[in-house]
Amino acid sequence: MSQNHYQVLGVAPTAPAAEIKRAYRQLVVRYHPDKHGGDARYEDQFKAVALAYHVLGDPGRRATYDFQLAQAARRAEEAQRQQQYRPASQHVYGVPMPPPAPLRTRRPAGSTERHYQRIPRQPARFTRRDWTLTLLLVLGIVLFGLVLKVTMDRVTATSNYAEGLRAYGQGQLASAYSFMDETLHFRPDYAPALRRRGELEQLLNHNPRAAQADFEAALQHPQSRRVASDILLRLGRCQSELGRPAAAELSYTRALALDSTLSAAYLARGEARLLDLHQPEQALVDLSYGLAQHQRAKAGVPWHYVQVRGLVLTALGRYDEARAEYFQVLQARPRDGRTHFLLGRLAAQTGDSGASCEFYRRALRLGYEFARTAEERCNPERSLPSDSLPK
Repeated sequence: MSQNHYQVLGVAPTAPAAEIKRAYRQLVVRYHPDKHGGDARYEDQFKAVALAYHVLGDPGRRATYDFQLAQAARRAEEAQRQQQYRPASQHVYGVPMPPPAPLRTRRPAGSTERHYQRIPRQPARFTRRDWTLTLLLVLGIVLFGLVLKVTMDRVTATSNYAEGLRAYGQGQLASAYSFMDETLHFRPDYAPALRRRGELEQLLNHNPRAAQADFEAALQHPQSRRVASDILLRLGRCQSELGRPAAAELSYTRALALDSTLSAAYLARGEARLLDLHQPEQALVDLSYGLAQHQRAKAGVPWHYVQVRGLVLTALGRYDEARAEYFQVLQARPRDGRTHFLLGRLAAQTGDSGASCEFYRRALRLGYEFARTAEERCNPERSLPSDSLPK
C-alpha cells in the first residue's frame, strides 16, 4: 500500500493511543462491508484500517513499526542524495544514463508566424459606481461654490455695514444709505442693515412706506428688547404718517411692553391718541408720563410735546392749565409762532377776541403762515398781504 498505517487512520505519528482508537472506531463504522453491499473497494479499506489498528493499537508492535518507518525514511533520503550527485556518464547496472530531455518540443516560429495582432478598443462604459462618483463630485463642486459665495457675501456685507455706520455717525446720510443698500444686496436678511436703512428712509428720503417695509422685515429676526422697542417706535411713526393710527398705537404699545422707560413712545402714543384717535384723556396720561420721564432723565425738554399737552388740556376744557403750558413754552422759545397761534385759539375759545387777534398777528409776524386765515377773520374789512404787516 502507498500509505502507511498512520495515514490510513488519518492520525499523526505522535498521536496518543486514545486518538488512534477513536479514529479506528470511526473508520470501521464508515467502511464496514455490510453498509456498502459488499463493495470490494470498501472491503479493502476496511481491511487496511483493521491492519493499521492491529499494528498501532499494540504499544510493542507500534514501536517496532515506528523504527521501521524511520529506517525506510533514512534510506529514501540517502538514495535521493546519491541520485543528485551522480555523474551524467555514470552507468546504472551497466546501462548508461539517458540524455537530458530537450527544453523545446518544436522549432522556433518563423517570421511569417511572428506578427502583431491589433487588439480592438473596447468602448468606455460607465457603471453605476462611476455615475455615483461623478454625481458626488459635481455636487461637491456646487456645494463648495455655494459655501464660498455665501462666505464672500457675508464678508462684503459686514464691511459695507461698518462703512455705512461710520458715514451715519459723521452725518453723511447719502453715503450711509448707499452702503446700507449695498449691504442688503449681499445679505437681504441682515436685520441691523434693515433697521438703519429704514431710519435713513425716514430721515433722508422721507419715504415712510419704504421705511415701514424695512422695519417690519427687521422685526422678523431676533432682536434685543431695547433694539426691538426702538424699531417699533419708528414703525409706529411711519404708520402714523401713512394714516394708520390704530396700527401706530399698537406699535407704540408693543414698544412700551418691551421697554417701559422709552419716553419717546409714550409721547408719540399720546400725540396719536389726541390727533388721530381723539382720546384726550388717554393722551394726557401718556404725555404727562413721557414728559416726567424726560425730566427725571435730565434730558432736554421736548417743547413740541408740551404744546401737544396744551392742546389736550384745551380739548378737555382745562383752559388755565393749557395757557400755563403755552406760556412755559414761550419762556423757553419766545419766537415760536406756533405757540402764539395756539394761544390765539385758546383766547378765541374763552371769548377774548382782542387777545386772540393779537396772538394771531404775532404768530404771522413770526412767520407762522397757518395763522393768516385766522388773522384775516379778525379784520374782515381788509385783507392785508403778508409783506404789509408790521415787522
